[in-house]
Amino acid sequence: MLDLIIIIALSLLVVPLALLASGPLRIALGVLFVLFFPGYTLIAALFPRRDTLDSVERLALSVGLSIAIVPLVGLVLNYTPWGIRLEPIVLSLLGFILVMSAVALWRRRNLPPEERFEVNLKGNFSQITLGWGNERSWDKLLSVLLVVAIVGAIGTIVYVIQSPKVGETFTEFYILGLEGKAEGYPNEVTLGNEGEVIVGIVNREHEPASYSVVIAVNEDSLTEVGPIYLDHEAKWEQEISFTPVMAGADQKVEFLLYKENDAEPYHRLHLWVDVNGT
Repeated sequence: MLDLIIIIALSLLVVPLALLASGPLRIALGVLFVLFFPGYTLIAALFPRRDTLDSVERLALSVGLSIAIVPLVGLVLNYTPWGIRLEPIVLSLLGFILVMSAVALWRRRNLPPEERFEVNLKGNFSQITLGWGNERSWDKLLSVLLVVAIVGAIGTIVYVIQSPKVGETFTEFYILGLEGKAEGYPNEVTLGNEGEVIVGIVNREHEPASYSVVIAVNEDSLTEVGPIYLDHEAKWEQEISFTPVMAGADQKVEFLLYKENDAEPYHRLHLWVDVNGT
């Protein structure tokens, strides 16, 4: 019974760690929570007897079934209002582990004590060593390959978690009408009056960055906004006005985004505006 009680306690500990904390303990318990506990509790519920499976088979099936259970839970969540997000996944796996543990405990209690499966490190180790000596060479090779595959899979997952791949780095730069939509731009302005737009920047560079925005009409610089400091995933929006200095049709109003201290614009956007005389 002690094995299931420990799993229940660690699973309950994973929930606040996964949702509120970070660090090595969260990763270690998270790997067990995803790759071992669901399969182990299911095996415990299905095979409560001591002599049904040996320790190596229970270990292998626990990992294998966990790898199968987690995607199925995600598939079910995908068709619910909660979707595939951290909180629903963690709570769903916790519910599965608790239910399977309860079934396993109930089934074990209905067996005679001598037939119940229990984790006895000394006894299980002796069973493994005795069974290893009686196995054929081919069975030994399969057991070794199985253990190597399990350790390799867990190691790979830990490495991926510890060293996540950095995605594409870029910066979003856009202009909107005053209603916050990609429409309603000022296409006609009276000389001496201002044209107004909303300019937006979103940092996707995976690091903090500094920007400045220059507004130019017919390549003549009119206004500069900045510096604008943004962390990764941070967003900046502001209403910016421009005032043409001469009348004429199809005047090019450019919005130039500069990153850090670069001499060349990082992005360019423009509008064509008719400027009417007074």
